[in-house]
Amino acid sequence: MRVAIVGCGLIGQKRAKALAGAELAICCDVKLELAQKLAADFPGATATAHWEEAVTAPGVDIVVVATIHKELAPIAAAAAAAGKHVLVEKPGARRAAELDAVLEAAARTGVRVRVGFNHRYHPAMQKAREILDSGVAGPLMFIRGRYGHGGGPGYDKNWRAVAELSGGGEAIDQGMHLIDLSRWYLGDFTDVQGRVATYFWNMPVEDNVFLLLTTPHGQTAQLHATWTEWKNLFSLEIYGKYGKIDISGLGRSYGVEKLTYYQMLPDLLPPKKQEFEYPGQDGSWELEFAEFLADIREGRDPSPGVRDAQAALRIVEAIYKEHGR
Repeated sequence: MRVAIVGCGLIGQKRAKALAGAELAICCDVKLELAQKLAADFPGATATAHWEEAVTAPGVDIVVVATIHKELAPIAAAAAAAGKHVLVEKPGARRAAELDAVLEAAARTGVRVRVGFNHRYHPAMQKAREILDSGVAGPLMFIRGRYGHGGGPGYDKNWRAVAELSGGGEAIDQGMHLIDLSRWYLGDFTDVQGRVATYFWNMPVEDNVFLLLTTPHGQTAQLHATWTEWKNLFSLEIYGKYGKIDISGLGRSYGVEKLTYYQMLPDLLPPKKQEFEYPGQDGSWELEFAEFLADIREGRDPSPGVRDAQAALRIVEAIYKEHGR
């Protein structure tokens, strides 16, 4: 299958290197030099500054949309309307309603649309899914998650600090990954509480978000995403009635990715412990794209898909509305 990538920044470059056997055909960016530089690394790939050309090109089967948030949904909808399968990066849009046009276009043309929540495909997350599906941890009770980095010089001048372009701050950025993972493990949340705050950066969007999300069965996710974490951090703890999964690190500056499983013993003495460590390169991008190719081949609905992104966005929107953002 032949792929067009719209948006050739850091994420677009990661996608280009992880196409799982598909062929990169077109690189597109409003900064033509970025598209040209990326295309130069892939024989036969061409470059353009016009996304309309990329998403309607007759030789393209799949469009990857890796732009700023404001452009994600419109480009994804145009690609789906043109009969292209679409992988659109998280959060998928600035607001859930923007994705309605994507759903409508995909239903009309029969294409598949996946939303790029690549964290589901990190090995520790996949191992956690395996453990939970086996039933050894028992019914789930709650999740505690933290995710953050500290930005860098001039971060408050970045497009992410402009609500019109990004849709919001840290809640719609790293917060979306925590929400998506929590939904993947616990299910839908019907009670949403939280707080957004701007503690450090001189910007109109939040640099911290605190969430307390509850399912219809009373299971709770306590989540904190932050742009004021001066040492990059990822931590996700999943508590079952009979066991606990502790995930830390995502590789690189976040530290080696690890999973520790604590199995409760009948006498409630210190639990039996299993440790798994995942050093090396981040393979989540390629694994996710391979899954998308399988979605297309087998004609199945991608998961996570557009409705998953909308569910996560509605949680963010509820917090923003509560705080007048």
